[in-house]
Amino acid sequence: MQIQVNTNNTIEGTENLAEHVQGMVETALERFADRISRVEVHLGDENAAKSGQNDKRCMIEARLEGRQPTAVTHHAATLDLAASGAIDKLKRTLTSTLERLDARR
Repeated sequence: MQIQVNTNNTIEGTENLAEHVQGMVETALERFADRISRVEVHLGDENAAKSGQNDKRCMIEARLEGRQPTAVTHHAATLDLAASGAIDKLKRTLTSTLERLDARR
């Protein structure tokens, strides 16, 4: 499973941030690793320099082998909370999708 972390121009895309988010994704999606070819994480600050509640956004797109990509988005007050929320949504979505696929077999 390949994981790519992207940031928009309002977020400083440090190596530490990328490693932290990659670790979160790897840990959370470990049981799906053999069925996911690629995960793209997009982090952004919707209000840029202005402050505001829930203005940090995390969009995650997972590519299941042989399927269309699955994408989820979560907004929160911090990047960590936004990433965590998006990862939780993605886990639920992938669990549901894969259970349906396995039931058809």
